[in-house]
Amino acid sequence: MPELRWTVKVLENGADREYKGSYDLVYGENHVTCDLDPCMILSVKGTVLLTVSEEERIFMNGYQTWTFCPEYSIHSRIRGTRQLPKIAVDKFSLDRYGDYHFVDYPYQRGITHGFSYCYFRKDNYYRLFASLNEEPGYTRFRYNAKTSTMTITRDCASLKTSGTYPIFDLYLAQGSENEVFDGWFDALPMKRREAPKLYGYSSWYNRYQDISEESIQTDLEGCRKIFEPGDLFQIDDGWEMKVGDWMFADYHKFPGGMKPMVDKIHESGFKAGLWLAPFVAETDSELFHFHPDWFLKVNGEPWINGCNWSGFYSLDIDHPEVKNYLRKVFHKVFDVWGFDLVKLDFLYAAAPFGNDHETRAGRMIRAMEFLRELCGDHPILGCGVPVMPAFGLVEYCRISCDVTLDWNDRLHMRVIHRERPSTRQAIGNTVFRRQLNNRAYISDPDVFFLREDNLKLNDLRKEILITIGALLGGVFLTSDDPSSYTEEMKEKYRKYRKLTDAELLSVYHDRRRITITYRLDGKTDSVTFGKE
Repeated sequence: MPELRWTVKVLENGADREYKGSYDLVYGENHVTCDLDPCMILSVKGTVLLTVSEEERIFMNGYQTWTFCPEYSIHSRIRGTRQLPKIAVDKFSLDRYGDYHFVDYPYQRGITHGFSYCYFRKDNYYRLFASLNEEPGYTRFRYNAKTSTMTITRDCASLKTSGTYPIFDLYLAQGSENEVFDGWFDALPMKRREAPKLYGYSSWYNRYQDISEESIQTDLEGCRKIFEPGDLFQIDDGWEMKVGDWMFADYHKFPGGMKPMVDKIHESGFKAGLWLAPFVAETDSELFHFHPDWFLKVNGEPWINGCNWSGFYSLDIDHPEVKNYLRKVFHKVFDVWGFDLVKLDFLYAAAPFGNDHETRAGRMIRAMEFLRELCGDHPILGCGVPVMPAFGLVEYCRISCDVTLDWNDRLHMRVIHRERPSTRQAIGNTVFRRQLNNRAYISDPDVFFLREDNLKLNDLRKEILITIGALLGGVFLTSDDPSSYTEEMKEKYRKYRKLTDAELLSVYHDRRRITITYRLDGKTDSVTFGKE
């Protein structure tokens, strides 16, 4: 096993000081600590010599659920936002969706990086490096193929501490896919929240924000013809006046409010789901206008997280009035309106920074724990959240970016950032993060489509999307209006829904194709898709 050489740089009594040491890594749990006098941490870094062959594939988990993270080769490089015109980055806040504002992207061949876990794979032989505890700071892995060096850092700069500090809590394993990932999740202190697979409908990818009482009732009528009792009918973004103003529905679209909508969903035999982005508010919202002091400030200015809607800002989760407001919001959603499940989106905005007493990851975990408290036993579908802080705290979680109505979005969008919407990239993440499904939570690969209208996906690409989602995920939602389904489409829906019951036996993939082998109704079968 390799030796880990580590260095902790601190500011102690007004002077810089270094602590150094080494640790002989072992397969299984590795807890590397250092006894510190009262200080402020400047950096924590470890290095491991690691040879990776041409035949091996490298996976580096992306920062948040939308971050595209395929398997790489030793010659790959990861594009950041530095190559984009700064005026465009600043205007559209393109560097706020991922880790760009706090991680260096050298954009050099042979250098890849990721968060919380990574692996090196040759066929079905894996070498896994994974974190056992992110609260002291995200564990960041960076591999440099030119120097055969793995650099591991703890994201904890500016943290004030003393006593025994957990430099790294790592799990190392080698073996088959199931051996290494089962071992890691057995060693983790957090366990998956038990929940059934999720089937049903989301309003987003057909109507987007253009929803109303009339359109929801139309789609609900269609869903009665195909879905089963207990399935989910989710009202997505567009029901609110402005993002952040969650206490009332848009009275132009829903003059009767949300309670009658929920009653109709329940009368149809379905569970009612609602989309919210609890930690943000857009520029045009009443919340931002009347309560500017509720927002997270950086250098005296509210921290903007992106260009969606009219631009949107982070709420300060430590502000007591923010907490009171969110308690009122979730009370209304569950206890007054009667929703059963919430899809909580743009969650990364809760923790763009740490401070001198809490790391960025620690703050994100605390934000997720607060949501868990607010939702009680109501299931959460997490989205746009750093991956590991959601472990054990949500029943369902997106593991990809949003799909698009075409294959890979417009040409100019392909260089924007790793979190952009893309059907192709969503399928990729479903494949490469498949090990999280039924271990960390039930994975949401995003929606599938069977419809022909308002869509630019051909039949093969629709088949790839629905098949891989059915076999490798656990959330099976569509945004089609099932009232438009022909008998052939209804039969396809039933076929693929049945496929979600399959027992996954193996997944083989290389740069050109993927083959998934499974057992269903006592029979072993497989599907193969070539490079798309």
